[in-house]
Amino acid sequence: MNVEITRFKVKKGKAARVDEWMRFLNEHMEDVLVTLEGEKMYVETIFREHLNGEEYLYWYSVQGIGGQEVEQSEHWIDKKHLEFWNECIDETFRPVDLQTEVVMIPERVRKSME
Repeated sequence: MNVEITRFKVKKGKAARVDEWMRFLNEHMEDVLVTLEGEKMYVETIFREHLNGEEYLYWYSVQGIGGQEVEQSEHWIDKKHLEFWNECIDETFRPVDLQTEVVMIPERVRKSME
């Protein structure tokens, strides 16, 4: 199991487009959840932060081993998600993986993730 949180920087001037992206994901949650199955993604959460005049998105995930990468998906929702990503995420900023220190998942929940 892989538990991680990564910070990505939003391109300048893309805040409104990020609003649209997050709204899109929330409005199409049923389809989003279908795509998580193939990725073996048990939990995926996006956080948003404004810090020192910059905007960041954080992806928190709990994922099983051997899942499909989103870039390999043929599902329409993943293709749209990647369109937003390519438009909004600043690729010149090196993503920051925060250090995982403690993972607290009860055993009964862990077993259901296998």
